[in-house]
Amino acid sequence: MSHTHSLKLFTTCLTLAVLSLRSPVAVAEDKVKEGEMAGYLLVPHEKVPDRYNVGFSMYVAAWPLLREYPGNRFQTGLFGTWMFAQYAEPKPPKMYSDIEGGLGWWRDTRFATETPKFIMGGVAREFSEWANGPGAGKGRNWDKPTGKYGVAQLSPWLLWPADGLNLKQGTCGELVGYGYLPLPLTAPKSTTAGQPVPTGNQSWTLFLNTHNFKGPVAFFTPYFWSRPTVEDPKVAGMFLDTRPSHPNKAVQMETQYVPSVQAVDAKGDSYARIAPMAFPRNAAGDSAVVHRITAYDRGALWNAVSAWFEGGTPASGTIDPASASVHTFSSKGGSTWKIYLPTTPKEQRAPLAWNSFATPVALDAHTYGYRWNADLVTKTDTKDGPLVTLPEYYRLVTNSKQKQEWVVVQAKDVPAETGLTSHQFRRPRQNRPEPYVTPDAPDSCWKKPGPVAGPFEARLGDGSVVTYSWYRFADQPALLNADLSADEREALQKRVEKLHRHWKMDRDYLPPPALGKLAGIDPALVVTPPPGLEAGYVPIATRQAAR
Repeated sequence: MSHTHSLKLFTTCLTLAVLSLRSPVAVAEDKVKEGEMAGYLLVPHEKVPDRYNVGFSMYVAAWPLLREYPGNRFQTGLFGTWMFAQYAEPKPPKMYSDIEGGLGWWRDTRFATETPKFIMGGVAREFSEWANGPGAGKGRNWDKPTGKYGVAQLSPWLLWPADGLNLKQGTCGELVGYGYLPLPLTAPKSTTAGQPVPTGNQSWTLFLNTHNFKGPVAFFTPYFWSRPTVEDPKVAGMFLDTRPSHPNKAVQMETQYVPSVQAVDAKGDSYARIAPMAFPRNAAGDSAVVHRITAYDRGALWNAVSAWFEGGTPASGTIDPASASVHTFSSKGGSTWKIYLPTTPKEQRAPLAWNSFATPVALDAHTYGYRWNADLVTKTDTKDGPLVTLPEYYRLVTNSKQKQEWVVVQAKDVPAETGLTSHQFRRPRQNRPEPYVTPDAPDSCWKKPGPVAGPFEARLGDGSVVTYSWYRFADQPALLNADLSADEREALQKRVEKLHRHWKMDRDYLPPPALGKLAGIDPALVVTPPPGLEAGYVPIATRQAAR
């Protein structure tokens, strides 16, 4: 017998021996197929009159949706909304444009943790551009900055990282108050980028109400909305630089991917498991997730600020609740969450039996949440706060309506041969995240005229370090790319200096919540202007990298 033949025989015997020693768990794991869970949780609410068309605010719960961050495929928002322009006449086709964003996790998040982040999420016509915050937008190529110059920094006290605004690590059920109202920071323009199409004077501004920061943060430049009209003048005046906002907005939780696994047992029955998901829990065991959705008219803020900028007395910045209408809730709602494999055709994707363990409930007229079936969910007490963990295991059945549906089963009722109970959802090993880096050429808008102080560093709870500098407000890169002349930027500078002197971050602007506790921003992002730069200067992030 040759040495080669002996080696082949030995290898074959060794392979058979190893296979014979494999545990039932290892064999079962071969049956497990990776899938996903996705869909929407719907939050119906009563409409308000059409005249409340000058922005909105709301309070939403922030919490760790998954027990362990599952990697960059994970994408889901927490509860949020879509604010579209209001039209009196039928709008032309292909006019999608809005402000969405909110709390969540996204596939392009580079420094993710179990704690959600906040993005602004403005969408220019048909997703031609989008802007997520100062220096953050569509793509990562500064040679094609589609939206990355769409938001200007307004606050001198809050630093905005390119990866999204961080909440304090460990946030667990506290409320984030946010909303968008327009400020008359610029004058209307009859020409845009040298073309005879108008740009309006509505600077839609993000206002926050959190534990350690309150007030205006940043705004979408009017040019962000009007820029697409330069190439298509027939849609001029149709976007949020000019138009009021639609007062009645959808409120939903949009989930695009949560990890799941599936397997089939010897009988041919299909079982599934989703990554452990949780919702916040209050003292009564319920989950309050949305509070005080409010729509405003011109008297809420715009009129007072306009009069101030025209030479009147300073506006306090407090949004007038007398010019507001608060939406009311009923105990209605639903879910379109479905569990499926990537190869499952859309028409065959089966929903999970959400209503078997979750009941939508109006906890009061202005607070929406869920009441849970105690037999199917698990109360979980974490170091950060109390949670309700949703059912993990499901079996595919045909229900009374002859439709397929994933129904809840207990772990003990899942056949061991499927391998689902031994599967572990773990954070995958990933390469060190690439840093966010802004242009460094000496003739770029980041360097000419450039910052007046810095660079400084902020070390964030997500493990990243943000490098930032202080720019004169009108000289920040976003405003150098906002189709504003030098005179227009100087007029804007004077108005913002007034805001900085009168609107501080330690008092309420949005109407405060009637229940719960406010969440906090990552403390490293709350900054203090250097001496002499207290009014008219803003912090601008120029780099974000892993420690």
